[in-house]
Amino acid sequence: MALSPVFLKALKRSPWVFHVGTSGCNNCDIEIADCLTPRFDVERFGVKLVGSPRHADAMLVTGPISHDLKGLVQQVWLDMPAPRVGVLVGTCACTMGVYKDAYSVAGPADKVIREIDPAARFVYIPGCPPKPETIVMGIVKILEAL
Repeated sequence: MALSPVFLKALKRSPWVFHVGTSGCNNCDIEIADCLTPRFDVERFGVKLVGSPRHADAMLVTGPISHDLKGLVQQVWLDMPAPRVGVLVGTCACTMGVYKDAYSVAGPADKVIREIDPAARFVYIPGCPPKPETIVMGIVKILEAL
């Protein structure tokens, strides 16, 4: 039985992910939790949610970045060891969605992080909320980015 290239890559490197839920409606957070269930099982690719950014390879962001959380998100990014990648889940994290003209929003996560790290790499998973299958495909893209 031949193993797929994605599976072989997962054997070489298993990304550990730190989840940052900034704000919004939390529907993306529910879909992320669904990815951890046995039905979708992102752990088969070696993905593990960790509790500290110091142990993470990727930062998973849901929701737009508010002014209050801007410095915290930037500090979390700097705490992660290199090479690192950002995973933006949902329309709010990618383009700010319905929060586009809100006075309390500093911007989408990629622009906030690029203020401190212009060479940052991102994987975008659009949708409101994205399906778990789409999130799993984005997680597989992390393996290619790392």
